Amino acid sequence: MTGAPAIVPNRKISGASAVLMTVNEDGSISWAEFEQHLERTVQAGLAPAVNMDTGFGPYLTAAERTEVLTLTKSFGVKFIAGVHLDDQPGDTFNPDALLAQSVAVAASGAVPILFPSHGMSGLSEPEVLGAHELVATEVDAYLGFELGPMFHPAGRIYSAEMFEGLLGINAVVGLKHSSLRRDLEWERLELCKRVRPDFQMMTGNDLAIDMVIYGSDYLLGLSTFSPAGFAARDAAWEAGDTARFWELNDLLQYLGQFAFRPPVPGYRHDAAMFLQAQSLVESAHTHPLSPKRPDSDAPVLEEIAARLSVLLNQ
Repeated sequence: MTGAPAIVPNRKISGASAVLMTVNEDGSISWAEFEQHLERTVQAGLAPAVNMDTGFGPYLTAAERTEVLTLTKSFGVKFIAGVHLDDQPGDTFNPDALLAQSVAVAASGAVPILFPSHGMSGLSEPEVLGAHELVATEVDAYLGFELGPMFHPAGRIYSAEMFEGLLGINAVVGLKHSSLRRDLEWERLELCKRVRPDFQMMTGNDLAIDMVIYGSDYLLGLSTFSPAGFAARDAAWEAGDTARFWELNDLLQYLGQFAFRPPVPGYRHDAAMFLQAQSLVESAHTHPLSPKRPDSDAPVLEEIAARLSVLLNQ
């Protein structure tokens, strides 16, 4: 096990939030609610991350993803967007498609993040590194993505050697790490300090959101439950108000431990119920292909929402 690196007090945390997409009862996208949640995210000061798994990016059509990009760009802020290959298990990797999709996302004004694909999951690590180098020939700045299979069947966590190889590609300006393991993320933080200090490690560990105190920034699905809550927590850390930081962090982490239990993708339904508890969305419907949580989650989420509201208004 890798030991924890030194805590970095008073650091300005850079936060990005994977924006939840809710749907209507008939399964169609609730565009008005999506736009409202985008606005809440932007107002909180978090960078929106769209076409991620929180926004059902893998399930959307190409036209829907393009509409998401257009809508997000209209807010005039820096944002992140998933690059998707619509392949199936057993399909071979299509490098031309990866390059074309990455270029298209960058052209929309977003910072692309390379979402796992079935074809890429079958490649060796040197081949995966080559795919990243290919994207770097046309895209000046993009994010890598380590995603555990508990989030997506094509998800993959790389070796330390592979990660260090990514650090050698200048166009890969950062990486979202979603193994849900502290030790692997600590290992990567130490590699960044030694090899490339300007590289942005973005924790995707919704079960350990305090990774920010060690130097990670974040791109989380949990932050879509309460962009304002995360913004307040981050501000407290920068101000040196550790008492308020931990008070907010502990409650948000309780929410994360509850919502991100197996099956992990069910967190999206919990997120919709959490927003519904605050009257921010009309219904808690999520994409038909996404796992559902039991109705018994609702009162727990309502109680957490009420407690968080009190903390934010103090």
